[in-house]
Parts: sequence; structure tokens; C-alpha cells
Amino acid sequence: MVRHLRITFSCLFMTLGLFLPGRISAAPQSYSVTPLPVFELHSGFWINLHHALYYEARQRKAFLSRDANTTKSAPPTAKSVLAGKGLTDTEQKAWDDAVAYYMLNYADKDLLFTTELIQLKDQLGDFEDCDELSGHKRKFCDAGLPANLTQVLEAAAPVYRAHLWAEHDQANRRWILQVAPLVREEGVGLSERLADIYQTRWPHGKIRVDVVAYANWAGAYTTVDPLRVTISSLDTRNQGPQALEVLFHEGSHGIAEAVQRAIIRECRQRDKPIPRDLWHALVFYTTGEVIRTVLTSPSANSPASRGDNGTGPASSYSAYAVREGLYQRGWKNYLELLQQFWQPYLDGKATFDDAIARMVSSL
Repeated sequence: MVRHLRITFSCLFMTLGLFLPGRISAAPQSYSVTPLPVFELHSGFWINLHHALYYEARQRKAFLSRDANTTKSAPPTAKSVLAGKGLTDTEQKAWDDAVAYYMLNYADKDLLFTTELIQLKDQLGDFEDCDELSGHKRKFCDAGLPANLTQVLEAAAPVYRAHLWAEHDQANRRWILQVAPLVREEGVGLSERLADIYQTRWPHGKIRVDVVAYANWAGAYTTVDPLRVTISSLDTRNQGPQALEVLFHEGSHGIAEAVQRAIIRECRQRDKPIPRDLWHALVFYTTGEVIRTVLTSPSANSPASRGDNGTGPASSYSAYAVREGLYQRGWKNYLELLQQFWQPYLDGKATFDDAIARMVSSL
């Protein structure tokens, strides 16, 4: 009871702070909720600007590509994230130049698999408390980025800050306020349970989570060395109690190596092709089952378990992979294997090695 009261008053305090008059117009460079167990949640200016530019560059490039295949009329323009924001001609040019730079250099690259973009994301996250990246005003704010990229970002920054950052920051903070009570209440237990399943330890330090308006096509992604999660606050798949599953699914990418190694080992011993996505389907399944068990427990009707918007009860909770139809898009056989051989392991009726061996032998 005491713990629930602490969560309620903490959430109320943060909510009042979020909606104080003038709060949004004076949005700082970054925002984080501390202390929380397991995760460290951030809303940073530069990393949000970066993802907004990447998102629009991808949208424009895809739009131009589609149009090139259908018509030879005047060049079209994809809808900008700043459409209808009343930009001046100078602001519009600065933004268009930045998007053009991203179209040329980054739009064809993947946020998850391109080392250059991973390093850029991490660097921008580290400098979230700086209002510049060049170090002209403060030497410690020199992010060490290529000069032309620094110029592009610093030119686009005033436009983004004036017309869109407050809106994105508010959405990020709202998402953080929604998920923070769930993390505070269930985070330690969930991290210990998942680490035990994967026969490892949860990372000693808190996993940094950068909350952004736009992430990648999946709505969230995780990079390693260092282990960091990026998650979209606007993506409909990441809302309500489901946000907790998305967080722990992404965090599990940092501790599920044992599963990948075991699957590869068993396939080699049996001279079978290594299934490309079995480990990922297993992580989706495991996180979904663990979260569902927690959110359908007798305490699941508490405000924290229902989520910030009160959507519940959690007894109707549907795991992400089921809700989004992942098993119907090529993973149906994996689901059958997981239910038959992995679920007994989750229930304590089989060993890790036996579960993996039986799944692989049935492929």
C-alpha cells in the first residue's frame, strides 16, 4: 500500500510539473525521470531533431520514388512534419536544406544496422544538455561531428525548437509519465525474471531509453555497445500498458545472446539451416508471456498497472506479437514450436537446453 501511494504522489507531482503554464514554451534541452529501476528515460532535443529529419527524409524520398514510377508531372512534395506551422521563407529553406542533407546521406541507411547512424544517435544523446554541437560557445559542447553535419543540425535547430520541439517534448514526457509508474512498480521483478529465463544477469547499470517522436519503422529499436533503446512516443503500438512490454522487449535484446548461441549450436549439431528469426520470435513470445502474467495478476487493476490513461483492466492484455499479427506474417510455425516446447520451460517443467533442443529438432 505504501509503495502504491508513493507511485501515485510521484506521478501526480510530475504531471503537475508537466502542465504548469508556460512549461512547454520554455522546454529545456532534455528531460528525464529519475530515479527509476532498470531504465533511465530521456527526452533529448538533438536526438529528437535527428530522428525527425531522418523520418522526413525517408518520407520524401519514398514519395519521390513512387511518383517517378507513376507520373512525369511536376515534382511533388511530401507532407512535411512542419506543414502548417507558419515557417518563414528563411526557416523553410533551413529545414529543407537539412532534410535534403539527410536524404543524400542517411535516408537509404538503416538506423539499426548502420554503424554511422548508431554512433551519431549515441553522440547526440550524450550532448542532450547542450544548446549547440560546435562548441563555439562552450567547449564541452563540441560533439566532434563532421563540420557539415554540425552546420546542418545547428541551422535546423532553431526552426525545430520554435515550431515542433515543444509538441514533441510534451508527447515524450506524457509517454514517460505513463510508463514510469509501471517501471517503478514492476521493473526490478521483471528484469530478474527475464534474466533468469535467459540464464544471465540484467545489465548492472540502467538501460538508457531515448524517447523520441519518430523512431524507425518498427516504432522502437535497440543498439548495443553501449546498450540503448530508442522508442517512439507517438507510435500507436507503444501506448498504454503495452509500453511496458515494448520497453522490456527492447531491453531483452541485450541479454538474449544465450538463446541465439544455443539455437546456432543445436542447428550445427543437427546439420540444419539456422532459422533467421527464431530467436527474435522467442524474445517476443517470452516478453509477452512474462508481461501478460504480471498485468493479469490480482494487482493488475491498480492505477499503475492500468497505465497513465487508465485503460484496463489488464485482464484483456494481448501480447505485442499477437496484437500486431507477427505470427501471421511468417512466424506461425515458430509460434507452434514456442507453445509446445518453450512454454513448458517458462512454466518450470523443462530445462533451457531441452527446450532449445526440442525446438530445433522439430524445425
